[in-house]
Amino acid sequence: MRRENQSSMSKFLLLGLPIRPEQQGVFFALFLGMYLTTVLGNLLIVLLIRLDSRLHTPMYFFLSHLAFTDVSFSSVTVPKMLMNMQTQDLSISYPGCVSQMYFYILFGCVDNLLLAVMAYDRYVAICHPLYYTTIMKEDLCALLVAGSWILSCGSALLHTLLLTQVSFCADNIIPHFFCSLPILLRLSCSNTSLNKLVIVTAGAAVVIFPLTGILVSYGRIGASILKVPSTKGICKALSTCGSHLSVVSLFYGTIMALYFSSSSSNSNDKDMIASLMYTVVTPMLNPFIYSLRNRDMKSALEIFFRNNILFTK
Repeated sequence: MRRENQSSMSKFLLLGLPIRPEQQGVFFALFLGMYLTTVLGNLLIVLLIRLDSRLHTPMYFFLSHLAFTDVSFSSVTVPKMLMNMQTQDLSISYPGCVSQMYFYILFGCVDNLLLAVMAYDRYVAICHPLYYTTIMKEDLCALLVAGSWILSCGSALLHTLLLTQVSFCADNIIPHFFCSLPILLRLSCSNTSLNKLVIVTAGAAVVIFPLTGILVSYGRIGASILKVPSTKGICKALSTCGSHLSVVSLFYGTIMALYFSSSSSNSNDKDMIASLMYTVVTPMLNPFIYSLRNRDMKSALEIFFRNNILFTK
């Protein structure tokens, strides 16, 4: 098979979702609505946290960054997917493909690390409430968020630099709706053992370690809750971390589905469905989870709409 290196490979073809031509319009409207809901819902959370002084706490500081990351994460893949569905132009340039892969890894890692940071915040709030303000200072919160971004940038940059060193075959068809790193490596004609090794090691740093931290935090939270003698105390403790626990379950549930679908045979369709859950559905549901399960967010939302309605009148 003829070989082309990364400099001569001008574009890839994204096959997109396996949708029949007569169903393109319905699915385009569906995914457009989901994307707009994701953007508006998460940006509304960021706005509420910024405007309401009662939400100027570490928990909501982390939540605002998570909401911004969710918007960015969906924006990496969904607009291109929608454009391809509408125009039937499946091509994406080599630089565009590499850039999409970089930002996909970046925002996915930030999302993952922020969930771990938020779990630590809930652990301190429940297990060490008297020392919460002393431990979760503004400087520490900023450092945790900055560390999440720096580690994620480093991981995404490492994968991207290694990818630019491999050569690609004449086959430039990507059976997916975005430029997935594993699929790009399968299209390569080079030895990708180093790339795969980095995927495993970097995956441990940005997936396994944060997940371990989340499990340890909630293990200690659970042990602390069991020591609370009153049912009211247990309900109060659960209410402070219920939203985050729901988001964590949804986030890692889709990751596990993606992993198991990728490890099975004939997994392209399952892989795309899991990826849709991971990149479209989960970021869209997060604002609803935090708004419906969180008393402070519901109160801030009611005040925001009430003030704006009165102002318009």
